[in-house]
Amino acid sequence: MKIVLLDGYASNPGDLSWEPLKEFGEVTIYDRTHASQVLERAAGATILITNKVTIDRTLMKQLPELKLICVLATGYNIIDTVAARELGIVVCNVPAYSTESVAQMVFSLMLHFTNRVSHYAHQVREGRWSQSPDFCYWDIPVHELSGKTLGIIGLGNIGTKVAEIAHLFGMDVFAYTSKNAAFLPDYIRKTTLEGLLSVSDILTLHCPLTDTTREIINRDTLAKMKHGAILINTGRGPLVNEQDVADALASGQLEGYGADVMVQEPPTMNNPLLHHPNAYITPHIAWASVEARARLLQATFKNIRCYLEGKPQNVVS
Repeated sequence: MKIVLLDGYASNPGDLSWEPLKEFGEVTIYDRTHASQVLERAAGATILITNKVTIDRTLMKQLPELKLICVLATGYNIIDTVAARELGIVVCNVPAYSTESVAQMVFSLMLHFTNRVSHYAHQVREGRWSQSPDFCYWDIPVHELSGKTLGIIGLGNIGTKVAEIAHLFGMDVFAYTSKNAAFLPDYIRKTTLEGLLSVSDILTLHCPLTDTTREIINRDTLAKMKHGAILINTGRGPLVNEQDVADALASGQLEGYGADVMVQEPPTMNNPLLHHPNAYITPHIAWASVEARARLLQATFKNIRCYLEGKPQNVVS
């Protein structure tokens, strides 16, 4: 059996092991695969493993031996699942492997704005504390999360985990979600989108990217937020209109924007958010803790094992 991994580097740059794949068959691993190389590399494969390489109908029809596609991610929009189903190809993803990791990044970004750790560490290195006439030094205020209102758009695994942590911080938690309010924890209050925008001191995005959520944060919705609110996006870049966010930062409508995702990745150097002093962007690493990537690989190995045993799991096709 031929197994081809098309783009393994991001998930495993060398600190983890692909060795368990070898128990399933002949394995070829590529760090990266350009679109022009996919057909040649995938030819003859029974199992394809992909992270971001697109596998569409045209490609599948040219791969008669292909039986299983494993996505090294939770999102599987890179796969034409309708075509896969029609062609009898099973597609499996890995749900919930990065919940803790992404939730941790949400609070890293949140605490960055409230506690200003990087700002004050820089001030100390510059000698400001050493020159202070007092035992302490500050030039901008720090704030507690306790008592602040957190708004969450989307209550999947990550949004729910963020709500749980926020509650432990003493935050008031509101959510815009399709879930029935009767089944939510008592510390989460369901509300409308407009209601959420109006009450949130901090707003964090955890909804899937769909036609209805694309640019859900835009000039109009930003105008309905509290003046000086903080926006966090670890979901998908296109959930926001980046130019509108940059304009809201410039006007002071937003105090800060913390994001781990962007509309184009990697972003172009002329992106209006990259150089804004109140925008703090990390390079799509919220999912990528060592622990989360280890879970991702182990779950992928299990997806293959279960398929070969005739009991496929995490099927999305």
